[in-house]
This record gives sequence, structure tokens and C-alpha cells, in this order.
Amino acid sequence: MLSGTRAAFKRSCTLISQCRHYSLTSEHESLKDNLVKLIDKEINPHCDKWEKDQMFPAHQVFKLLGDNGYLGISKPVEYGGLGLDYSYEIAAAEAFASINCGGVSMAIAVQCDMATPALTKFGSHHVKENFLRPTIAGDYVSCLGVSEVGSGSDVSSIKSRAYVDGNEWVINGGKMWTTNGTQADWMCMLVNTNDNPNPHRSKSLICVPMKTKGVSVHRKIAKMGMHSSDTAEITMENVRVPLDNIIGEEGKGFQQQMNQFQNERIYAAAGALPAMDRAIQETIAYTSQRQAFGKSILDNQYVHYRLAELQTEVECLRALLHQCVEQHMAGEDITPQATMLKLKSGRLVREVTDSCLQFWGGMGYTDDVIISRLWRDTRLMSIGGGADEVMLNVICKYMGIDPDSRR
Repeated sequence: MLSGTRAAFKRSCTLISQCRHYSLTSEHESLKDNLVKLIDKEINPHCDKWEKDQMFPAHQVFKLLGDNGYLGISKPVEYGGLGLDYSYEIAAAEAFASINCGGVSMAIAVQCDMATPALTKFGSHHVKENFLRPTIAGDYVSCLGVSEVGSGSDVSSIKSRAYVDGNEWVINGGKMWTTNGTQADWMCMLVNTNDNPNPHRSKSLICVPMKTKGVSVHRKIAKMGMHSSDTAEITMENVRVPLDNIIGEEGKGFQQQMNQFQNERIYAAAGALPAMDRAIQETIAYTSQRQAFGKSILDNQYVHYRLAELQTEVECLRALLHQCVEQHMAGEDITPQATMLKLKSGRLVREVTDSCLQFWGGMGYTDDVIISRLWRDTRLMSIGGGADEVMLNVICKYMGIDPDSRR
């Protein structure tokens, strides 16, 4: 009886998750199914080793994904992409969440939706041909250079600078928390390019080949989670790149990066939702067979009520994701909605994984089970790409209730 009830619940959750604002088609399902099969065959068998090594072979994995078309799903056909709409990108993000270590799926997110949206939207043919095409193909590994020592979520305060010398940019500075940093072939780098006193108009995005003289990996950063993903501190000293490597107009980099952040926040939420679903389902499976005091852990009312509460919250968040995807595809400014989505995703995934881990007892505190990996990997959601507190500040500005708006 219990198993039949649980099966019915899973079916109802599937129906809920398919009530999307955008049209979920058989093509979306086919893309997800094929990608999950590829992941289960070629990626998941290696995840435990990559976690122990604290590195995964990015070029090998990205080439596999590029050869199968998964790194340019919504990118232009003329540069090797599939040219599909953004809903297919989100379908792929959900499938990538089936990878058994968050570090690999995060690295893929950088490649697809963090380092390349501005390049795709604003870049010239020159930079698209030299950086976007090989990135889509999986020949290049990309990284995003925004955060610096002393400048994290406060993007406007970055100090790295570039000046013009002849037909080249000369770049000095450094970047911090750079995902893919030790393996990347190029960086989408936000850097100050003029002395405009308005920090929102003094920056540009520049494509920097990582093998250029003067670029160095200062150190590989050890982290509490996302172990399989390499994270680096990068320094640049008198790095020279062609003027043509700029993305779009000079001085427009801050706005371009803010635009790029919207993609990042939607994509991150799309990956966090399946992680929450998995945490809940894995916990149901474990607690249903783990016995204590003559009954299963799941039979305790607090446990199954709490799991029901968490699943309800997850479904509400899924509805906001689908709203954001629809508005994004319509070309609307989704800054407030994407910010709310990022904030709620970070907070809810912490709540879900922490609550679920508690029900595993001592087993949850070991490295032997998936719930501990989900707990430590997803903790980054409330920090990376803009901390919760920064998201709240942005939302308050749109609501007109922050102190500056009321003066």
C-alpha cells in the first residue's frame, strides 16, 4: 500500500512539474533523456574519483558534451550551436543536475550560461569566431573573471584595469574564485577600461586567452564543497590582448555582466530544483527502510510531514522558475524576478538538504551517501553569483524600500 501511494505521489509531482508557462514538448523530454543517458554512461561512473582528486578532466568532458551538441543548445547555429530557444537550455540544466557531483555541473554552467551569454549577445564576429565557436565545440574551456580579492558581490568595486597601447589592451590585476580557472583556455574578464567616475560606465568585458604571457594561476583554492571543480586565484601582469577582443562597446561591461547574471541565476535555480527533488526522494527511500524503536523513521509523523512541507516549497519555487523562463524568452527585463529566484533557491536548497541530512542520522555525516555531498555542494547557492544579502538589496531597490530610494 505504501509503495503504491508513493508511486501515485511521484506521478502527481510529475504532473505538477509539467504545468509550465512555456510549452514542454516531446523534444524537451527527448533532449533530457538522451543527456541523462550520456551522463550515466560517461560521467557518473567517474564522479567519486574526481571528487577524491578534487579535479575533473574538463577538456575531456567538455569535448564529449560539445560533440553531442550540449554546450550550445540555445547558441547561434552559425557558430556551431543548435539554435533552440532558452527553454531547451533549462531542460539541459535539469538533466545536468543528474551528475553525481555538483562541481562538474557547475563547471558546465560556467561554460554554457555564465561566461558566454554576453559574448553571444554583444560580441563581434571576431570574438564569436575565436572564442564562442570553440567553446560550443568543447575545444575550449571557459571561465568567468568578475570577483576579486576584496570585491565579491560588489561588482562595481573591482580594481583590475586595462589601458590601450597601440592596437592592444594591457591588463593588470587579478581574479578570485574562478571556476575552471586552472584548466581554462580563455576568460571572459570584467575590467576597468576608463576613468569614468560612475563605476557602472567604466568597465568592459574582454576575452583573455589564458596562455597569454603574464597570466598565471596564483593558487588552486581548496573548498568545503564542489570538490571536483577546480577554483583558482588568477593574476595578470602586463597581459597584452588585441583591442578586438573586447565584447561589445567599451564602457558597457557592467551592464553586460548584469545581463549575464540573469542567465546565471535562472540556470542555477534550474539545477538546484532537481537537487532538492533528489534529496527528498533519497531521504524517503532511506528513512522508509531504516528502523528505529520498532518502526521506520519515515513512519514518524514529523518526518513525513516535514518532507511534505519541503516538497510543497520546491513546487512553488519551480513555478517561479517557469515564470522567469517565459519572461526571459519574451525579452523582458527579469532582474527582480531572477533575483528573487536566486535568493529563494539558495535559501530553500539549504533548508531541504539540511533537513533531509538530519533524518539520515550518523550516516548523513559520512562521505558514503549522496545526501552529504548534496548538502555541501549546494551550500554555495546562497553565496556564488551574488550572496543572499546582495539579492535582498537588489529586491529592495526594485520595491523602492531601501534607504537610498527613500531619500
